[in-house]
Amino acid sequence: MKVALVYDRVNKWGGAERVLLALHELFPEAPLYTSVFNSNTAPWTRVFRQIYSSFLQKIPGAAKRHELFPFLMPIAFETFDFSNYQLVISVTSEAAKGIITGPGTYHLCYLLTPTRYLWSGYSEYFNNSLKRLASRPIVSYLRSWDLMAAHRPDKIISISQEVFRRTREYYGIKSEVIYPPVDTDRYSKKITNWRVKSKLEKNGIAWGRYFLVVGRLVPYKKTDLVIEAFNQLKWPLVVIGTGSEQKRLQNKAGKNIYFTGAVTEQDLPFYYQGAKALIFPQSEDFGIVAVEAQAAGKPVIAYHAGGALETVIENKTGIFFDSRTVNSLKEALMSFDPANFKREDCIASALRFTKEKFLMDFGKLTKDLIAQ
Repeated sequence: MKVALVYDRVNKWGGAERVLLALHELFPEAPLYTSVFNSNTAPWTRVFRQIYSSFLQKIPGAAKRHELFPFLMPIAFETFDFSNYQLVISVTSEAAKGIITGPGTYHLCYLLTPTRYLWSGYSEYFNNSLKRLASRPIVSYLRSWDLMAAHRPDKIISISQEVFRRTREYYGIKSEVIYPPVDTDRYSKKITNWRVKSKLEKNGIAWGRYFLVVGRLVPYKKTDLVIEAFNQLKWPLVVIGTGSEQKRLQNKAGKNIYFTGAVTEQDLPFYYQGAKALIFPQSEDFGIVAVEAQAAGKPVIAYHAGGALETVIENKTGIFFDSRTVNSLKEALMSFDPANFKREDCIASALRFTKEKFLMDFGKLTKDLIAQ
């Protein structure tokens, strides 16, 4: 059986990219189709034998600034030809679900979330009346297309109960849930990294004494909320990640806050293991970093919403704060006592989301589809 994988864009590294690598293990011969591809920022794609990008690849700057071309994304995916494949798996939080397949091709969509800037995150992306007014025509067009595109897959699998709820609310579609893969073994194995420890100490951060934030530095991640809280508390904070907000957040942060920038997959577990807790201030579709922290034996201080409600067990593997305000987060931080949380409880919680379980569940699903 010929299988193809489809993803919105291939120019970064994150949770969705981990899904693609897991699917590659299931279907090692499957090529990858995408709107734009940047090999410099996506070296993980070397495992794929073939990667096909759309006409957007020829537009100068599109591979790095895809967000400037949302109105072209529908066309980009509708122009791909999948007539030679029996199964196409789209992994998407935007337009890849809108591919067009014939009656001889089964389209299975692994939905990361209904397009965030059109639905659940609309008020955050278009956060003032001028933006909303200027974008109204294109948002109206994209919402209409997105709703139509959501009904093109033969089956939708959501990554969490939170995405299941959004899929029903925004698209009127009842999906199934298969949680995404987390390489829990990588984080639970205790390691020593003197290079990272030395780097922390040079920046005034003692290993084992800091709180941690991990993720892309973009507005909806709400890292600015954490920065403000730690500016007031004067407690040590380590921020891992890069993104459009990085410079602004660095300028806002006090001397007690250390920005690492991007870190390697080899170094990341050591940062988790040295933290008192992970701070998780956003409402996430699933939130792999919360599971990674628990796999490293660390509790999570999370905003009481989204995927964290499925991954964090209150008062056993973490605590919640109820509103995205500095005071609410500070109250949670001041009430937090790491002695109340056991490493083995955190690891056991993370084991609900292993890569092995994902491969088993997704493999069974596709075998059942083939047998039909």
